[in-house]
Amino acid sequence: MFYEPGKTEHNLPHDPFKACVVPRPIGWISTVSPTNITTTTTTTTNNASSSSPSGTTPGTRPGPIANLAPYSQFNNLTFDPPYVMFSANQTPRSAQKDTVRNAEATGVFCWQLATYPLRDAVNKSAEYLPYGVDEFERAGLAKTWSRVLKTPVPMVRDSPVRFECEYYTTLRLPGNPPMGTVDVVIGKVVGIHIDEHVLTDGRIDINKTKPIARCGYYEYIMASDPFSMIIPGDPATLYGLEGSVKHHKEHREREAAEKSGVDQSSHV
Repeated sequence: MFYEPGKTEHNLPHDPFKACVVPRPIGWISTVSPTNITTTTTTTTNNASSSSPSGTTPGTRPGPIANLAPYSQFNNLTFDPPYVMFSANQTPRSAQKDTVRNAEATGVFCWQLATYPLRDAVNKSAEYLPYGVDEFERAGLAKTWSRVLKTPVPMVRDSPVRFECEYYTTLRLPGNPPMGTVDVVIGKVVGIHIDEHVLTDGRIDINKTKPIARCGYYEYIMASDPFSMIIPGDPATLYGLEGSVKHHKEHREREAAEKSGVDQSSHV
């Protein structure tokens, strides 16, 4: 079959586009509001606990208010230094998503790995809610806090891998209203948290982290059973594939030495 999006019909019962690009990593993004917002807590959760740096108490919650939401268009962009991106479509009311609004205003955001044990919380945090609702509380998630960001941002305590990010830029792609227009947000990763329990022989073990990813329609998949393949040819290409900052630096220094005519054999 063949169809032209927006021009011809695919004649399938469900749109196939997103099901073609699978699996997609989930950008579970946390931010905080840029200004003080006062909300009244009307419900409580039994299993959430946090120690807020502002010392707030349940009930009336002075801002900034935490926000948490998953995005199925997410990925890393480069590794030295590391950058990530996520894209957020407009809301059903043609408004910018709270995550983008907060990241642009504060200059910071965090990412946490969405895992199979946390799948229900991921789903709950995706609900379209009024601005100023704390999805951590609504999903019953405990918080831990960023260490190096200029504005403290909460992260999902029980996620085994978390990034602290500095906002870099937003690229807006035009689309059909109300939700077609999308904001592509790029951030520089300045802090990485890894739970040592998910390491095996010095590597992050995917069978321990149990990451989930988006497929088409309403489907998800849990990643497991990885396999390896080594690209043939120039070994230098593997540095980028592996994302090795150390080997990349060594290669850069060798290249600079060769260009300047320095014999590195005496330094070995």
